[in-house]
Amino acid sequence: MIPILILAAGESRRMRGRDKLAELVDGEPLLRRQTLAALRLGGPVFVALPGPGHDRAQHIADLEVTPLIVPEAAEGMSGTLRGAVAQLPDCAAFLVVLADLPLIDAAAMRAVCDLREARPEAMIWRGTTETGKPGHPILFDARLRPEFESLQGDTGGEVIVRHHPIATVALPGEAARLDLDTPEDWDRFRAETGL
Repeated sequence: MIPILILAAGESRRMRGRDKLAELVDGEPLLRRQTLAALRLGGPVFVALPGPGHDRAQHIADLEVTPLIVPEAAEGMSGTLRGAVAQLPDCAAFLVVLADLPLIDAAAMRAVCDLREARPEAMIWRGTTETGKPGHPILFDARLRPEFESLQGDTGGEVIVRHHPIATVALPGEAARLDLDTPEDWDRFRAETGL
């Protein structure tokens, strides 16, 4: 089974004191909702957290997941990826899911994982928007793990993505890219979706 790594170690800096991963979506804290979606795929789920006592841990405490404490998260997205990927078990590939994309669901994760079977010549498989803009989730061939060890800054894994064969699958609407970074973003999202 493909391990799923949920990145939930960011600081929500633009939320002015609120934690976007604790915001309710359809009655569930966003982090819990995304973790439950990942669990529906049936494989092991790992959740990257900034520290053992972080409030986010309470949203997933009763779920069959493995929290990964990632102190490197203070460096930004690259630090989170570097620290979390290093803790994953041996595997053929691993799926990276950003916890703050509220429209990513189990079907989106499954579509990206299924793409690996359909397009085995690629080393990276990722979701796009309906119009083809690259987004998430992203499935990485495990042979790329050594490249995560040298990630720096807040660019995430894009430096890796640029250098390897990629296959993509279109997900509905803007699901692959829609993140909500400010209270105003959340107000607009709720007004538009009713979630």
